[in-house]
Amino acid sequence: IIEESLKNPILGSVQVIGTEIEEVTKGFGTPWLKQWTLRTVAIEETKASDFAESLSHAIETEHSSWFADFNNDTTHYIVFPDRVFVVDRSKPEQYEVVRQYGLSHGLPRHQLNFPTL
Repeated sequence: IIEESLKNPILGSVQVIGTEIEEVTKGFGTPWLKQWTLRTVAIEETKASDFAESLSHAIETEHSSWFADFNNDTTHYIVFPDRVFVVDRSKPEQYEVVRQYGLSHGLPRHQLNFPTL
């Protein structure tokens, strides 16, 4: 989860297990930022749906299109502002709806290159 994409600080409700800081380049499409702070989080499976819903209301919408995602071996949550997609990772065709949604909201195709099993 890119910390700079959030308008509300909700990462305190999950366990942050890793942090990586990337310097923003032109290709990131966020010239108002100097860096992206990527937080790797651990979420209890029983709390994943609730966290995804909370996350959908915490994503910043003023500057750019953002999304966040997290997954386990079977389920991939892809979260946009006010919209959550839950993809069965054994059905890669489900990603196409998510890609089209992201593209229609201004996200570059290379950011919507989701992994499959």
